[in-house]
Amino acid sequence: MSDSRSVWGVGLTTISGDGTVLDAWYPEVGSGSPSADDTAAASAALAVLTGPDERRNVSVEVVQLQIDLDEAPASTADAYLRLHALSHLVVRPNELNLDGIFGHLPNVAWTNAGPMHPDDAARLRPQLQRAGIQVQGLDKFPRLTDYVQSAGVRIADASRVRLGAHLSPGTTVMHEGFVNFNAGTLGASMVEGRISQGVVVGDGSDIGGGASIMGTLSGGGTHRISIGARTLLGANAGIGISLGDDCVVEAGLYVTAGTKIVLADGPAMPDGGRKTAKGADLSGRDGLLFRRNSLTGAVEAVRRAGVGVTLNDALHA
Repeated sequence: MSDSRSVWGVGLTTISGDGTVLDAWYPEVGSGSPSADDTAAASAALAVLTGPDERRNVSVEVVQLQIDLDEAPASTADAYLRLHALSHLVVRPNELNLDGIFGHLPNVAWTNAGPMHPDDAARLRPQLQRAGIQVQGLDKFPRLTDYVQSAGVRIADASRVRLGAHLSPGTTVMHEGFVNFNAGTLGASMVEGRISQGVVVGDGSDIGGGASIMGTLSGGGTHRISIGARTLLGANAGIGISLGDDCVVEAGLYVTAGTKIVLADGPAMPDGGRKTAKGADLSGRDGLLFRRNSLTGAVEAVRRAGVGVTLNDALHA
């Protein structure tokens, strides 16, 4: 295993009464190979937190693991270590192998006292209520904030950001913002819309309220969408193509790979000969404004000059 492409973690794993590994929490995550002293000290510190929790019919055990980021996940503990590596900013989205990860993530009843097997949550409901334990969700992925406290980040609604989200310092995720696993920001950004799996957003960019960015999980596509620096995706807009630096998509406009786009200020294509293009032809290009002509209804692309949007520093400090 190459140290440059390996990650290690020491943490706690939760196991249900039927032997199902429900989760793994890694407060200690690092790249390369750990020293024996590192793992021994971390394991000793966590050992006091192990043991059974009869209320949830689970037991908690220490887990130590080192994985190769180029190999596919091999277990639940392995899958959780990959998600932690993303959220601890040890690795960026799309820079590790996540093939088959869903098969290693059981559906879990997430409670305010920790994870449970869904069958146990249903069976033990009266006892849980008396103990003040509530089921907050049924999903394969937990909330980011239950496992990782991202430094320098604001998250208004923790239920809308999954473990495995990569949030750089200075990022603000507002109440309606959503960030999936293996997705996130590479700098200080404003997120009021949806960042789907596999999508990365550059420094100083703004994902407007209700805006949507296509991912690859359910749509069948393979293109990993990225948004450059200082780019604005307007409110209720959407994209199925990448955007470069200093771009703007006007509010309410959805641009996909197949969208027919008029090059409103003259040829903008490399061959210099076309007046129209498909969205895919403009994917990733810098300095473009995408808009809908209010008279003809045609989608247009106009070249922009200068720097794109500027975030409010006070909101992202």
